[in-house]
Amino acid sequence: MRKLPGKNELEISKKQNDLDIVEAEVIEDEDTGDTLAILRLEDLVNNPTARVPVCLCLDLSGSMSGAPIEELNKGVAEFYKAIQDDETALYSAEIAIVTFGGSNAKKEQDFASLEISPKPPKLNAFGMTPMGEAVNMALDMLEARKNEYKSKGVDYYQPWLVLMTDGAPNGSRDELRRAVERVVKMVEEKKLTVFPIGIGDRADMRALQLFSPKRSPLKLKGLNFSEFFEWLSQSVARTSQSTPGDVVSLDVEGIKGWGEL
Repeated sequence: MRKLPGKNELEISKKQNDLDIVEAEVIEDEDTGDTLAILRLEDLVNNPTARVPVCLCLDLSGSMSGAPIEELNKGVAEFYKAIQDDETALYSAEIAIVTFGGSNAKKEQDFASLEISPKPPKLNAFGMTPMGEAVNMALDMLEARKNEYKSKGVDYYQPWLVLMTDGAPNGSRDELRRAVERVVKMVEEKKLTVFPIGIGDRADMRALQLFSPKRSPLKLKGLNFSEFFEWLSQSVARTSQSTPGDVVSLDVEGIKGWGEL
């Protein structure tokens, strides 16, 4: 006669099953990351179109809770859709997202075309404002992707860094200083275009100015994230239709719809 498992045996079996599920989830996450990394490299071989690398460096600190984070998520989703609806931009633009909230920076998405990474991440607001850490992470990701472009013989336009915050940086001062120095050097060498944008009355515009030696930072009108990302998608599309090295004028009139000095 077959012996039925006792209570303790059932509990051990259940715990082991839970562990197996957790391990499977971890493996699945790692496989997903590895798969995306492979797809990003294959994309450079299969699609040698010159790239427009754009990094969104976004403040997700606690003060962005409520309407600001809702409008930011909406704006990013509309930005993705606008790029996807433009065939030239779809194959040229590569979007990365780095956020700063909690106690550190986070890579939400590495540089990739929206054909292979079509869904924007869901952004949640909490914690502090480690801006320097986030900018350094964004620049490290950009350098790594530029090396991949070069190794595969793919040309690229001057990269764009969009830096948005509603407060003042309160992470490591050394990280902030290093981030500012790196950005300014790249801007002066014409290796980076920066769009520093303040959100709300508490945005530290002086800190944003440190990252922008050639133009004053802009302040978002209200919560006009949708209008900003519409302008950004149109600017990306216009750039993708030009030749790398050409000077592409920004739509200054369009900026008036979402920003102010």
